[in-house]
Amino acid sequence: MANLINESEIRSTWSPIIESATGINDAEKLAWMSTYCHNHKLYEDASFMSLDPAMNLRGMGATTLPSAIGTNQPNSTNGSGDKSPSLLPLAMQVAAQTIGLDLVPVVPMAGPMGLLSYLDFVYEGGRLDGGAGNDTVAPTYVKLTPNFSGDSAVAAEVTAFEASIAVGEEIGISTTHTYVTVGNSRIDGKLICRVDERAGVDQNIATDAGAAFGSLTYCDGIDGLELVKALEDHLRGFAGDTPDENGYSKPFSREEGERTPDKLMGLSLFSKSVAAETFQVAAAVTREQVQDLKQFGVDAVAQVEAVLTNELTQSINQYILGRLRALGTTNIANTGLEFDLELPSVSAAAGGETVPSLHRQILTQVLAAANLIANRGRRGAGNFAVVGAQVATVLQSISGFVANPMANTFAQSAGAIYPLGSVAGINIYTDPTLAWNTLDITVGRKGDGNGPGVVFMPYLMAESVQTIAEGTMAPKVAVKSRFALVDAGFHPETQYVTFSISAKDAAWSNLISLT
Repeated sequence: MANLINESEIRSTWSPIIESATGINDAEKLAWMSTYCHNHKLYEDASFMSLDPAMNLRGMGATTLPSAIGTNQPNSTNGSGDKSPSLLPLAMQVAAQTIGLDLVPVVPMAGPMGLLSYLDFVYEGGRLDGGAGNDTVAPTYVKLTPNFSGDSAVAAEVTAFEASIAVGEEIGISTTHTYVTVGNSRIDGKLICRVDERAGVDQNIATDAGAAFGSLTYCDGIDGLELVKALEDHLRGFAGDTPDENGYSKPFSREEGERTPDKLMGLSLFSKSVAAETFQVAAAVTREQVQDLKQFGVDAVAQVEAVLTNELTQSINQYILGRLRALGTTNIANTGLEFDLELPSVSAAAGGETVPSLHRQILTQVLAAANLIANRGRRGAGNFAVVGAQVATVLQSISGFVANPMANTFAQSAGAIYPLGSVAGINIYTDPTLAWNTLDITVGRKGDGNGPGVVFMPYLMAESVQTIAEGTMAPKVAVKSRFALVDAGFHPETQYVTFSISAKDAAWSNLISLT
């Protein structure tokens, strides 16, 4: 399979075709669909060009290739004339109708195996072999879980410790060093330490470091050693002077800046190998159904294919939503926050709660979830919410709601998630598969594919195969989709929040009336 040569050329070639066929004009969606169409066309061309007489063409049986065609070749043959049907239009239709793809970045794969790259910024520090008292070496910051003979109380109290390890050689840490605690990770609570450059020289480490740190505790082992991620766990004062008692730092003076070594940051590229997985459905019709429906101008096989495509689309939607909801639940659990919203009772008294004020509380909680995503993930606030029909009605009634027109000319798949509109900068999507009384809300942030979160990687968006049953001669249609849904980054859960709504007043029947 050939690689992409010129992304700009690919987009200019395919974007007009996609827009003409589907009505899609969103630049981001046109970009990834152009890449997918390019890959799909290469796949189909390679499949057809590699045929030989011993192969069976999908749905057509064995092929016969042409030979010695010419006016002076009486024994020449023209071949079977079989041509592989293009499945690209079906794939484009599924891509256009699968609204769940609007919630996550899409990175098409050129084959059944793919490689998802992820960029992150880390505090690298400098070399740690400068020797005792060497002030020209910048310190390294690491995140870890120390083991003090199973004594958690020691781990909570210690401000500096020494450890002898070899597991950190890949990040420049080996032998014995002094670790000075600087805080805890805001994501997972692990200990963040500065690796002191003076330690690890000889057996006199305790004497050398003890002058600065007092009595050092020896650490029996370290688990989960890694460099500190700059966006997830920003270190105050890294670029300037030592932070004061309030945790704030100031710039270096000119003299201090001249003699202080630069603290180093690095760009780390992480890759994750993924393999395409499959959704597939099939259906059959009888010859009588084909004959009878034809009298009314209905193509029975086409109708079956449409139903199967809808089923495929809904399966992909729910698979994506299920992953987002689970990650949102994990994120809230990691924070330790009580984030579910309990609405108070409606009161007729002056200054009491009214139905509109309670509805406003629901929107406020959605906005709180969006800002929690910004606080936890530090990549930006949440920009979409997936709700059930009842919550959708509430949000529609709030002042400032803007209805969202269809993004394309395709009718959205029946029963599938659909875009409702936006309010306060949050795009609202309704999941009609949720029961009316299901009051769960998932808020998330769709990134650009280079940050943490869920990424959809299609290989074959849709493939349809039609066969004829040998015994009944009845047509059978099978539709499948091959893709990978990948959790990207170290903490993809920080990009989603899932919470529920309930009411303190047990007499209420629904959110619409709250009575």
